[in-house]
Amino acid sequence: MIGGWLAVLALAFAAFALAAFQLRLPRQGFAVFGAALLFGLSGYALQGSPGQPAAPTERVANATEGGEEMVEARRALFDPVRAKPNYLTVSDGFARNERFAEAAGALRKGLADNPGHLEGWLALGMALVGHADGHVTPAAAYAYGKARAIDPASPAPDYFLGFSYLQSGQIRAARETWAGLVERSPDDAPWVPELNRRIEQLDRMIANAPMLR
Repeated sequence: MIGGWLAVLALAFAAFALAAFQLRLPRQGFAVFGAALLFGLSGYALQGSPGQPAAPTERVANATEGGEEMVEARRALFDPVRAKPNYLTVSDGFARNERFAEAAGALRKGLADNPGHLEGWLALGMALVGHADGHVTPAAAYAYGKARAIDPASPAPDYFLGFSYLQSGQIRAARETWAGLVERSPDDAPWVPELNRRIEQLDRMIANAPMLR
């Protein structure tokens, strides 16, 4: 299932690349634009079924499908020109091949010497979710929390954490994560109106199906 969801996130990367390199989006707008794209995709997560095949045919496994899009979705939120530390490059190589345990191991070693690296902690959270087949483990939640603590103004950690909860069926946890992000965001943050709409959709789902987790 995680491969299907992350394939959807690849659409955000493609749109981001178009805006950044074809339309020459200013570099200082990269993070905001990328986050807005990802927030918009949550509507598809709620209304569609990207993990469901279009027809009951046998699916041919692609060894790099989920990991490739996972890496690109994360990288879209950061300056593509800025050099990546070696441990992140090594980890991304593992993640692109869905070797998430090795990816997480490389990140843990690198972060031991660079505990203030936001992108590294975000990558670790995503790798741990990938290793758990889309489930948010306590270790993954901790990694996302470290990324949030490093830069409380960045929407990326709680967006990806909320999306991870959503894809694993933890609707209430996704709702609370995104609601917390809204509470911490400035009122004029560009992602707040769209995210509020998604939270309202989750509230309706919960009201109509109280048994949802």
